Amino acid sequence: MRKEDVSRRYGLEGGEFYITSPAPCPYLEGKCERKIFSYLGGPAAPAVNAMLTRRGFRRSQKIIYLPACESCSACVPVRIITDDFQHGRSRRRILNRNTDIIRRIRAPRATSEQYGILRSYLDSRHFDGGMVDMTVLDYASMVEETTVETSIAEYSLREPSGEERLIAIALTDTLSDGLSMIYSFFDPDDARRSLGQYMILDHVAWARELGLSYVYLGYWVEGSRKMDYKNAFQPLEKLTQTGWVRMDHNT
Repeated sequence: MRKEDVSRRYGLEGGEFYITSPAPCPYLEGKCERKIFSYLGGPAAPAVNAMLTRRGFRRSQKIIYLPACESCSACVPVRIITDDFQHGRSRRRILNRNTDIIRRIRAPRATSEQYGILRSYLDSRHFDGGMVDMTVLDYASMVEETTVETSIAEYSLREPSGEERLIAIALTDTLSDGLSMIYSFFDPDDARRSLGQYMILDHVAWARELGLSYVYLGYWVEGSRKMDYKNAFQPLEKLTQTGWVRMDHNT
């Protein structure tokens, strides 16, 4: 649904922005969500994506969106400060468990192997979620329909035979100041490795390799168990009405 005052209300003059109708919130029971969104296209898309990500937006395919709920502001954009991030004891244990993992950065091309892992992940971890009916064509669209600098990070184990076995995947945008983790998933049979947390730790290392200051994690939602893990990756910054500020462990 188009609203003429959407851009003005959210300080987004200069672009075509739209607003969705209310829908059930996927994070907080009994709540409804709405989003403002726009389309990314043309040669300016990478710069627009970076600018709007810094303003709290998230990308999905060629759409960039921001929660715009009438009576709720629980979705808080958060990002890891890579230079200040330190590995505590539990994080070092995760890294030590996964020293045999190989990370390869690839172009955004969907494969049947990636989709097989996604299918297992959704059926095991998110069988009641909004993505559970995702087909291989849906997955290909999620990965390949992009007008910005996007990569697939594949995480594999080298088997005794010398072959590599894919176990985790992250779809990631490279911005001017950081990496934005768009979506990540892993083989649920490798749960002991804490692969979800490992990929975040590896993105911190990857951002440092590139000289980037942040890893954007999307939204932290207070009261949502699905999002509790993000608060553990301190030091974090959260986006407020006055800009990005440090977020303490108890926030």
